[in-house]
Amino acid sequence: MVSIPSVCVFCGSKIGAEPRYKAAAIATGTGIADRGWRLIYGGGGVGLMNETADAALAGGAPVIGVIPQFLMEFEAGHGGLTDLIVTDGMHDRKQIMFNLAGAFVILPGGVGTLDETMEILTWKQLQRHSKPIIIVNEGGYWTPMLEMMDKIVESGFMGQNTIELLQIVDTVPEAFELLEETFK
Repeated sequence: MVSIPSVCVFCGSKIGAEPRYKAAAIATGTGIADRGWRLIYGGGGVGLMNETADAALAGGAPVIGVIPQFLMEFEAGHGGLTDLIVTDGMHDRKQIMFNLAGAFVILPGGVGTLDETMEILTWKQLQRHSKPIIIVNEGGYWTPMLEMMDKIVESGFMGQNTIELLQIVDTVPEAFELLEETFK
């Protein structure tokens, strides 16, 4: 069996206040499909998660959603995926998404997206993986988080080398440039 590149996208279960967030989600799903890659994501049928998955599916990409049973009610697990894996809890969800992914792309989102991002960054800091983590700072959305991380470094709780484990771009096309290098 030939393995195809898999990109895990962390993003919001809400659509967000700015149209650019939805556009970034659609561009991400479309870009994954255009390259013949596979999308791994949180399995929700709402918000930016839904937009990303629907765009990837429309382009013919395989899409695997991973969602805890209790969120099936809140996020109405997407019914049209290639595969929907239902887990017992959030920790299982993140572990499965990690296992399936070759790289991570972070789009705008809420505390769930922030949680996923920080956990995957912590795992990389602890040398549990070397997979790319690409933050798409669409319209400066993630700038306050990045400033907080600078404050953590400045305050002596983390080294600058931890921030350097992230690849930060402003647009989805820039993220795909990095992904294409990863999956050469």
